[in-house]
Amino acid sequence: MPSPFPGMDPYLEGGRWMTVHAQLTAEVARQLAPKLRPKYVALTTERFVLDEADDVAVAMSDGYQVVGVASAPLHLETVVPVAVPHRTVEIRDTARRQLVTAIEVLSPTNKRGRGRREYLAKRRRLLLSTAHLMEIDLLRTGRRVPMRRPLAGAPYYVVLSRADRRPVSDVWPIGLRERLPTVPVPLLTGDADVPLDLQAAVTAIYDAIGFDLLVDYARPPDVPLAADDAAWAAMIVRG
Repeated sequence: MPSPFPGMDPYLEGGRWMTVHAQLTAEVARQLAPKLRPKYVALTTERFVLDEADDVAVAMSDGYQVVGVASAPLHLETVVPVAVPHRTVEIRDTARRQLVTAIEVLSPTNKRGRGRREYLAKRRRLLLSTAHLMEIDLLRTGRRVPMRRPLAGAPYYVVLSRADRRPVSDVWPIGLRERLPTVPVPLLTGDADVPLDLQAAVTAIYDAIGFDLLVDYARPPDVPLAADDAAWAAMIVRG
């Protein structure tokens, strides 16, 4: 059964995102591969990013004095960094194995704390290189990629930085109620862009994994929606 939503399914954000991220990255590479042959290949690469909470709440007591034998210690959980896998689609030319275009499907680790700092360092290296960079942000939470004018007003974005047009980027704001766009993937000078149908990619992984069996549409999504969007989403899932 397909997703009931016309575009991005907000129920795929939150706890199921790492499965979505892994499958969507692979699906993007699969979709592009036949369009790139024989001059280019689309490869998926994996690295691990350390993720940890940004903020630790501190509660101050009114003050007290401990006298006599110490009581049993408290048992509290400390913040331990977790290694989270993150995958990238790399388009390389088959002649020299040169990185032509990097496609990043952003995850929560790219948008907060230590993981964001690591991602921004990688992003800077790409922006200073000869490679194109496409960033697909299908998450409503976390900080957006840095721009001279902040991205705001839409839940989802695709940002494309072409190497020959920097610092100007192409930006696709995507509404919750809209179909995900087909975006152009740039290649080397002289070669035409190839299309990437994001809606087809998301639909394919939804069907392949069987997210309709995993998602409880009777409950609100993990990442809350604004009141008007929540009412619209409730209407959608009721059919």
